[in-house]
Amino acid sequence: MAKVNENFLKLPGSYLFSEIARRVNAYQSAHPEAKLIRLGIGDVTRPLAPAVIEAMHKATDEMAAVETFRGYGPDYGYDFLRDAIAEHDYAGTGIGRDEIFLSDGAKSDCGSIGDIFSVDNVVAVCDPVYPVYVDANAMQGRAGEYVDGRWNKLVYMPCTAENGFVPAIPAQRVDMIYLCCPNNPTGTVLNRGQLQTWVDFANRTGAVILYDSAYEAFITDPDVPHSIYEIPGAKTCAIEFRSFSKTAGFTGNRCAYCVVPKALLVEGVSLNALWARRVGSRFNGVPDVIQRGAQAVYSPEGQRQTRETIAYYQHNARVIREGLAAAGLEVYGGVNAPYIWCNPPEGMSSWDFFDQLLHEANVVTTPGAGFGPSGEGYIRLTAFGDRDATAEAVERVTGLLR
Repeated sequence: MAKVNENFLKLPGSYLFSEIARRVNAYQSAHPEAKLIRLGIGDVTRPLAPAVIEAMHKATDEMAAVETFRGYGPDYGYDFLRDAIAEHDYAGTGIGRDEIFLSDGAKSDCGSIGDIFSVDNVVAVCDPVYPVYVDANAMQGRAGEYVDGRWNKLVYMPCTAENGFVPAIPAQRVDMIYLCCPNNPTGTVLNRGQLQTWVDFANRTGAVILYDSAYEAFITDPDVPHSIYEIPGAKTCAIEFRSFSKTAGFTGNRCAYCVVPKALLVEGVSLNALWARRVGSRFNGVPDVIQRGAQAVYSPEGQRQTRETIAYYQHNARVIREGLAAAGLEVYGGVNAPYIWCNPPEGMSSWDFFDQLLHEANVVTTPGAGFGPSGEGYIRLTAFGDRDATAEAVERVTGLLR
């Protein structure tokens, strides 16, 4: 008789964004005339850069000829893209092509990386936290039981206004540490000194940092590194996750990568070799057409065009941040990140404020409670919408708050 993975039965309710979609769809069905503005899920809205489109068109045309047709590509990604990533994203760090693995998304990698770690490892997560870090480890058996809104085997590291959204080094043993910078959902960052503290701790204790850097393109502060490998010692304790989704609008095209340095050993075992084995067994590679588009991001035209799009979203972030602050809300993030994190009016829960904004302002946000215990008392807004719609949404919200 077949048996299910009992860890899945421990998961609470539905995935956060599924519940948001349910509530939004129910409201839209009851009020079809409502003009909703969506500042909740972090999906991009600007088109792909012309340089990317041109490269994809060319690659597609090549698929129509026997001489240039390509089937299965290399499991880890084509050399032309891995070389471009090493040259542009990791210049000066010593990271090479054979430490870079292409994938279909940073979210996928952040969840799947647990395959190469023992189920006995103790996992630490920032709180609030991007849900996949928690859910994936719950599915893999590391989270324990879900009791009163918390997993009893996870180590939660509160990140709130009171501590400047900087997680403290845990007092107990931890083996796998998830850090996200710029952070989703809070939009806050860790500077070089703060990251050095984490790298030193991980090297001293034998822990591994799982560093989600999917939003590094939004960094403007020179004291915030774009890669953890800018920090001395990181190559012996950290795995980094990156994505073309927010950098270049690839949310629908699925192209990302993770970096597993060869210097990173656990119990004398190379994690680079283990991840290579896992990728080779369970992934057939990102399509050639998509990888050619990603390669074009690194061309001079691609760099200029994608920076223009990032600037568009940064403008939106500034409009949201300044507008909500002027309306009297406590606002965080939105400077080095596309996310804005703010407190609801006093006395309101995050889901209550979500519902009020949906029903009375027709603006979709994300309730902080969905990101973990310390997320209660906040909501998240994203800067990935249309510029005019974003400005209108801020006007609706501020009008409601007045």
